[in-house]
Amino acid sequence: MAKLIINQEKVGNIQELIRICPFGALEEKDNKLQINAACKMCKLCVKKGPQGAIEYIEETVETVDKENWKGIAVYVDHMDGVIHPVTYELIGKAKELAEKINHPVYAVMIGHGIGAQCEELLHYEVDKVYVYDREELERFKMEPYTRVFEDFVGKIKPTAILMGATTVGRQLAPRLAARLKTGLTADCTILDINENTDLVQIRPAFGGNIMAQILTPNHRPQMATVRYKVMNAPTRKDSAGGEIISCDIDSNELTSKVTVLDIIEKEKEQFIEASEVLVVAGRGIKKEEDLAMIKELADLLGGQIACTRPVMEAGWLEAKRQVGLSGRTVRPRLIITCGVSGSVQFTAGMNNSEQIIAINKDENAPIFKTAHYCLVGDLYDIIPDLISKIKESRSVSA
Repeated sequence: MAKLIINQEKVGNIQELIRICPFGALEEKDNKLQINAACKMCKLCVKKGPQGAIEYIEETVETVDKENWKGIAVYVDHMDGVIHPVTYELIGKAKELAEKINHPVYAVMIGHGIGAQCEELLHYEVDKVYVYDREELERFKMEPYTRVFEDFVGKIKPTAILMGATTVGRQLAPRLAARLKTGLTADCTILDINENTDLVQIRPAFGGNIMAQILTPNHRPQMATVRYKVMNAPTRKDSAGGEIISCDIDSNELTSKVTVLDIIEKEKEQFIEASEVLVVAGRGIKKEEDLAMIKELADLLGGQIACTRPVMEAGWLEAKRQVGLSGRTVRPRLIITCGVSGSVQFTAGMNNSEQIIAINKDENAPIFKTAHYCLVGDLYDIIPDLISKIKESRSVSA
C-alpha cells in the first residue's frame, strides 16, 4: 500500500499544481491543496510539482507468520442439536483443502447437551471436534458465541474458518472477523487453497459480470461463508475417527445483553432447496396469469415452481422462490428453466443440478451453456405441449 502526503508549506501556486493532474484529483479547499477520490496514484504531481510539495510514501504492509497457523476449522451450525446439512458440505470441502496443504480438519461446536452430535461428526473424518458445552450457550446469542469462537481461534490458531451462510452464520461470521481483524468473503461458490496456505475464495462480483478471486495473504485466520447446496457432502463412514476435545471458558465471558424470553416454532414450510424437481419461471413469462401453466407442469412432475429475480421483483412470486445468488441456491435432480436467459447470478445458484433442461427462443441464450438439454422455441408452445404429453403418457399407462 502507498499514499500521497501533501506538504502545504511547499505547495506554492496551488492552481499550477492542480493543472498538472490529468484526472482532476487535485483541488483547492480552504486555501489548501487536497487530493480527492479521482487520484490514480500516477505520481505526476510528485514528479512535476515543486520539490517536496507532494511525497509518495510506501506504507509498511502488515504480515503474519503463516507457519503458526495450522488447520481448517468448520463451524458446526445447529438448532437444538440438529446439525444443519451445510456443515457436512463444508467438512467435505475442508477435507479436500486440508489434503493439499497437509493440515488437519477441525469442527467447532458450541451449545449445551451436544455430546451425541459431536460423536456423529467423527463419522465424517474430522480430525478434532472442539466442543464448548455450557448451559449459557444453549441458545445462539451473538456476544457469547463470538467470544467463544475468539477463544478457540486464540488457542488453536486455524489458518482458515468456513461457515455456512445460514441465519446464524451470516451474523456470527462478520462479527468474528471484525473481532479478529481479518478478512471475510461471503457467499463463496468455489474454494481452493495455495501451497502457502492462502485460501482462494471465489464468488461472483459486479452484478455477476466477473468471478472474483479473493485472497487474505497478510492476515489469519482466513474466513469464508458458503451457502447450502453449493458444496458436496462427504459419505458418512461406519467407523468413527478423530477425537473430541472439551474446551472451557470463564462464565464471566458469556454474558449477553440479549435475553431469550420464549421460542415460538414457525409452521413448517417446503423450501425449494429441498425439492427434487423445480420448474423456473423467467423473464420470458409475459404476465402473472401465465404462471399457472408453469405451476401445472411442476405439479405434474411432483416438484415446485421457482423463479428468477425479475419475476420476484414484479411481485408475482415470493422471494423465497427465487433461485440465484441473491435468492436460494438449489441442487435438484431435475430443473426446467422457462424463458430464463441465464445470468451468472442465476446459474451460480443452480448449476450443480443433476439434469438441467432449458427452454428459450433465443438460441444464443447463456443458459444453454449450462443446460444438459436445450429446447429452442417459444415456451408458450413448448410447455403446453409438454404438459399434454405427460398427461397422455400417464393416461395410457393407467
